[in-house]
Amino acid sequence: MKRSARGAGTEASSGLLLVSPPAIYALVLLAAPLATIILYSFFTDGYLEVIREFTLANYWETWVNPLYRTVMLRSLLVSVLVTAATVLLAFPVAYFVSFHVDPSRKSLWLFLITIPFWTSYLIRVFLWKVILGYNGVVNSGLLSLGIIDEPLTFLLYNTNSVVITLAHAYAPFAILPIFVALEKIDRSLLEAGQDLGETKFATFCRVTLPLAMPGVVASVLIVFIPTIGDYVTPQLVGGPEGRMVANLIQLQYLRLDNYPLGSAIAVSAMGIVAIISLIFLGLTRRYLRAPK
Repeated sequence: MKRSARGAGTEASSGLLLVSPPAIYALVLLAAPLATIILYSFFTDGYLEVIREFTLANYWETWVNPLYRTVMLRSLLVSVLVTAATVLLAFPVAYFVSFHVDPSRKSLWLFLITIPFWTSYLIRVFLWKVILGYNGVVNSGLLSLGIIDEPLTFLLYNTNSVVITLAHAYAPFAILPIFVALEKIDRSLLEAGQDLGETKFATFCRVTLPLAMPGVVASVLIVFIPTIGDYVTPQLVGGPEGRMVANLIQLQYLRLDNYPLGSAIAVSAMGIVAIISLIFLGLTRRYLRAPK
């Protein structure tokens, strides 16, 4: 017993020794800046300085000011639309690769899916700006076909262009988790369902989709959480109508030199994302339980 206890203690010490470097790294580079932002959000803004006096006025301004509320709601709407579009388009791609592609060619397909990662994210955003621009590919093609008489102006510098660009940028992040979940499904379960008289569609709804839900949930979170804080895409293709909360935070920090208000907006956005993510996980927890 003593030897087993000593062995367990040694293993625990070794485990702590292995975990401590990344834990300290995360604490210094993640927790410390986050704590600083939270602390700043309760300070008072002064002229070119931060007055260390506790106040809730920054949060009051964040939630009462119509401009900030509008931008926050727009950011949520854009994130929801991007997540819905990305996951709905990613599922058929992942399903096709998992169920209809020869196993020897799956690696090639996954390689092709990750090709967008070869180029800079900024370059991909600029490409969509060229595609959707006033004299871009879409307008030029429609004009040459005689479908329109003058270039369309609603393709760029609005919420629609932000949704399209973000959906393309985050598509691989949504495809891969769904593909992994589909690959784990035992094909004999599908054959059993069809042997019992189920149609292919019914088997998909009652067997395939529930078993693939862990991948769908992961895709939703992977896409939703970073898109609400995206800064580059709204800045380049969003225009005044497509600005999101990250652009508002940048405005407070770098243009208006109002660190406390910018911190309050950032903390509020993080709180909203955390609450929505927890609610979503709570609603889908039955799909995430390991089968007994």
